[in-house]
Amino acid sequence: MRFKEVQIRLGLKTIIKTGLIGSCLALLTACPEYDSKTSVLLPVEGDTDFNWNLPRDVPLPKVPEDNPISEAKFQLGRHLFYDKRLSGNETFSCGSCHLQERAFADGLQTPSGSTGMVHPRNSQALVNIAFNSSTTWANPVVVTLEEQALVPMFGEFPVELGINGDNQDEILARFIQDADYQLRFKEAFPNEADLFTFNNIAKALASFGRGLNSLNSDYDRYVTGDETALSASAIRGMNMFFSEKQECFHCHGGLHFSSASTDRTQMFTNKQFHNNGLYNINGKGDYPEGGQGLFEITGNPEDKGAFRPPTLRNIALTAPYMHDGSMQTLEEVVRHYAAGGRNITSGVNVGDGRLNPNKSSLVPGFEATQQDIDDLVAFLESLTDTEFTTNPRFSDPFLTK
Repeated sequence: MRFKEVQIRLGLKTIIKTGLIGSCLALLTACPEYDSKTSVLLPVEGDTDFNWNLPRDVPLPKVPEDNPISEAKFQLGRHLFYDKRLSGNETFSCGSCHLQERAFADGLQTPSGSTGMVHPRNSQALVNIAFNSSTTWANPVVVTLEEQALVPMFGEFPVELGINGDNQDEILARFIQDADYQLRFKEAFPNEADLFTFNNIAKALASFGRGLNSLNSDYDRYVTGDETALSASAIRGMNMFFSEKQECFHCHGGLHFSSASTDRTQMFTNKQFHNNGLYNINGKGDYPEGGQGLFEITGNPEDKGAFRPPTLRNIALTAPYMHDGSMQTLEEVVRHYAAGGRNITSGVNVGDGRLNPNKSSLVPGFEATQQDIDDLVAFLESLTDTEFTTNPRFSDPFLTK
């Protein structure tokens, strides 16, 4: 696949211009299963030789027929994910914006790409992304991880990895000339004559992403029988989270804590985007230019400010929050929802988000004491999976060589 082919496949600059890094139904539908002796998540026997590292009773994610997953493909994707040679100037990798210790977010309000161009979106955590029904903050067209992988590679506005028609052959040559990659590409794509293509690179990166699964938090241990796993505060917060009064679970429910989730047992894909009252510039429902969400794709004024609800798993590690990184703490986020939106009283974005005409009815606001807020934060913190953030299987392979 070449630069022009990527532009055609992604709809020219419709998707590339937005430059969305991939990198949001009900109550729990399935609970993790643990080895009763070791309390370690058990692997699932799934596609080919691949270990999903998922509990046995969790439905597997959807996988494209033209990209069956394998351990060889996962490991190739892992190496490519952390390899700076995949960027035009060899200074940047996928891992530059997605740090394992931060649940594959980066801790910045918005990141910069390989050329220094600032990205308009906050880097999303890469947690259970195999189950996402769409892969970016606000683009319903990009629905597979293979498609998403092409965006940071070939995106122009902003430039991320900085691959283009002028340097694509040079970039491929870097891997062709590497003996280790020669072996890895052959193992990952044993039936293909033309191994070193950006299409195969995207498939390998997607396979690595599908393996980044996190279901071993204190909360998971609590719902599978360990009554000591959660504090009293976190339990109170959990009860509020799943109540109709707070409404949290409507957008952040299900096993993956996002209503925009799917798996291979579901016939239909549930794509959801919501306006949560973050802005209401001049009282007209507008969000800042370049950050209008779904509207930038559909052109429908009612879609202004609509973004995909991200997973809340490992949310305590992924600050700052919101699509533009404009909230610094979980307490600030909880207060925002308790208020039913954000009222900005000064500056260029002045406006009362609580009155945004496009705001979701699922963000009505609710009364909350300081104790309530602390309890909700405690529950959100219980969704942290430290095994996920320290698992050597997901780590930078070049740091161990």
